[in-house]
Amino acid sequence: MTPYDTHATTDPFARSMSAFESLMHTLSGGDASVWTHAELEEHLDAAGRELLRQLLQDHLDLRARREEEQIRAGGRPAVMGPEGQLRPWRETGHSRWLASVFGLVRVTRVAHRGPSACNVHPADAELSLPAGRHSMGLRRLAVTEAVRGSFDQAQQAVERRCGKVLGKRRLEELVVAAAVDADDFYRARIPVPSSRNMPLVVQVDGKGVVMRPEALREATRRAAAKAAGGHRARLAPGEKPNRKRMATVACVFDIRPARRRPHDVIHPPGGRSGERRSRPGPKAESKWCTASLVRPPEQVIADAFDQAQARDPKHLRPWIVLVDGARHQLDLITAETSRRDVTVHVLLDFVHVAEYVWAAAHAFHKPGTTEAETWAADHLITILAGQAARAAQEMKNQADHQGLPAARREAVDACHRYLTGHLDQLRYDTALDKGWPIATGAIEGACRHLIGDRLDITGARWGLPGAEAVLRLRTLVSNGDLEAYWRFHTAHEHERLYPTDQHNLDLTA
Repeated sequence: MTPYDTHATTDPFARSMSAFESLMHTLSGGDASVWTHAELEEHLDAAGRELLRQLLQDHLDLRARREEEQIRAGGRPAVMGPEGQLRPWRETGHSRWLASVFGLVRVTRVAHRGPSACNVHPADAELSLPAGRHSMGLRRLAVTEAVRGSFDQAQQAVERRCGKVLGKRRLEELVVAAAVDADDFYRARIPVPSSRNMPLVVQVDGKGVVMRPEALREATRRAAAKAAGGHRARLAPGEKPNRKRMATVACVFDIRPARRRPHDVIHPPGGRSGERRSRPGPKAESKWCTASLVRPPEQVIADAFDQAQARDPKHLRPWIVLVDGARHQLDLITAETSRRDVTVHVLLDFVHVAEYVWAAAHAFHKPGTTEAETWAADHLITILAGQAARAAQEMKNQADHQGLPAARREAVDACHRYLTGHLDQLRYDTALDKGWPIATGAIEGACRHLIGDRLDITGARWGLPGAEAVLRLRTLVSNGDLEAYWRFHTAHEHERLYPTDQHNLDLTA
């Protein structure tokens, strides 16, 4: 018997209904009645995904049928190609694969053709199909998993949910492509305004990422090549392995001021009496981060100041910049503030200051002793009281009086140089009185979260595009902007593929 076409009379979702009824039949049968809840979940996970895939396929087939019917009825005008050439001929049955979060489906559409011209598919623009095989939903899932764990783990997570629709190499490429609109997104985003009574804080730091040799900066690559030529068994004390590229990280946030005293930060020698509790420190709000391995530090710092400028365009709020004392950072921040004609209060991270003071304390007293703790607490409280110069001079005089040997004297001299070289950035008395932060905990946490928890996992060796993309996407997640960014990115991806919102070239040819 000759097969006959029931295409126009059958239910377009008949296959989906059949799959659903089959699933219901299985669940109501005798075999399923003895399954455990775990076995039921496992069966529903696989069969349910296949049902959703079939629903998507049936819908796409229905749209293809309607497009063909519209063509036969003459309801669709002739199509112009992107170069302005008319496509007078139409040919049905052109299909392409689409890997979705439910599995592979086939998209069938009408091709509009012309002499010596590439095909145009109007349905591609209507469905906003991607340039490649993988759907935007699948790309979003790949990004979500890849910024959370390794690429291997991400590929396995996608396969568990969607089946074998995405390989590891393609996943890495999709992650890189997903980050291309991050800069444009933040340039178009307007920060929420805040009260002028809330100070504005900017913090900057750097953290190294282990890179493949070709992704290192030129100076680091030369140093690594020179070191490799020696064939030494191990590095000398203090020597760097020359395998990292420095990422610059910056964050901007508002704070609710909280006035404190020096004894709220450092316990007095002998401990607290219990009569007064420590006052809590200031609280950060609306934290925003940016980071990059590709852009130079001056550009990352400029981006941070752009964010601060957007939050306080008339410079009505106090601006506090917390740094770790790196001279290059300070020079870049000074240049940026001069360019913007904004007054900032630069403070050294008190934790870095404390490390120098503790090193000096151990030059006079044995580590772990009450005497060392008392010595350090005395000098740190003096520094917090705004008398860093006096603290530096006192420790130097004590070293002279005791005649410390050179090996122990070096820690005291280093602390003295550090304090006297940054006296204008040690006004902790003013900061505590006004309720400002005095430590860089926010940026340290950002470096640990953005880089340490993902880019610095054991065994990771990064290429530059992949590392930069993951870093930018993790920044979006940290800022709570991934949902908004993905809508922005999807819209821009459509504009790139279909710039006039009309019919574009055959992207799968």
